[in-house]
Amino acid sequence: MTNKWNMLVDQMRQGSIRALSKLITMVESREPGWTDAMKVIFKDTGKARMIGITGPPGSGKSTLTDQITRLFVKRGMSVGIIAIDPSSPFSSGALLGDRLRMKSTVGLENVFIRSMATRGAMGGLSQATQDVAKILDAFGKDIVIIETVGAGQDEIDVVKATDLVVVICVPGQGDAIQAIKAGIMEIADIFVVNKADREGADHVVLDIKNMLDIRDSGYKPSVPVLKTAAISGEGIEDLMDKILEMLNSRQRDKTQQEKHLKEEILVLMEREIACLVRARWSRDGKLDAAVKEVLERNNDPYSVVQSMIAPLKSKIECDTE
Repeated sequence: MTNKWNMLVDQMRQGSIRALSKLITMVESREPGWTDAMKVIFKDTGKARMIGITGPPGSGKSTLTDQITRLFVKRGMSVGIIAIDPSSPFSSGALLGDRLRMKSTVGLENVFIRSMATRGAMGGLSQATQDVAKILDAFGKDIVIIETVGAGQDEIDVVKATDLVVVICVPGQGDAIQAIKAGIMEIADIFVVNKADREGADHVVLDIKNMLDIRDSGYKPSVPVLKTAAISGEGIEDLMDKILEMLNSRQRDKTQQEKHLKEEILVLMEREIACLVRARWSRDGKLDAAVKEVLERNNDPYSVVQSMIAPLKSKIECDTE
């Protein structure tokens, strides 16, 4: 690790917000040496509790995050927030405006908010999100909240990066369950019907409970369904108590932690292998040649991929014999 990275990590460990911000930027941008920095930082992780907050657009995720963050701070805890915004498919840029909806927490001494773009990542989270969460953990945050972009049913990566997932929905959006069914329906540890002062909130609660009954069939622990009105603060204390209760219970459960680590290792390995293969084929011109062959229908993408990974596959098979 270079002196630049060493200095930033040391300063971050001493509590420097400036060093923390710069370190996050460099890791998110994947500047040379970022993996070496993460190796050092990892030793200081494992203390923070990770909470995911997701749900459809307009459900009040940022306002709810704002409210529960203030309660965490009130109870003496330090909080880091990673607010994910959608990125442009052309420039990879994003508005990054979630902090505008977190007015009461911006500037609090024990709160650090970082906006990040999805950068086109499927599942709602960029590849660097988990790394940034680790940095906030190493910085000493007790709680790290990942607020997702709210893209819809495929936004399920948050379950791999957190200890607990809160799924938010609201009344008045037509078929309210449509926005949270399928994959995202299955990742919830807590359901929150926000904007519960609106007409139809009780109906949404009933719909969710009915779907949970059908899904669980009595063999899974029941998922709590709570009502809140984030703007007024109604129900936030009850939600806070339930979050802490479940986090304390899961902190003693190593099974979920092992599952998350296994998944993370495999994902990191897949990305490294993909980068190595891409670099090799791009360097010697084989990738461009393969593209032309496929374009002229003299080859197909599936055979190209098999050809790319054949040397690696052969090496792995020889090592396992």
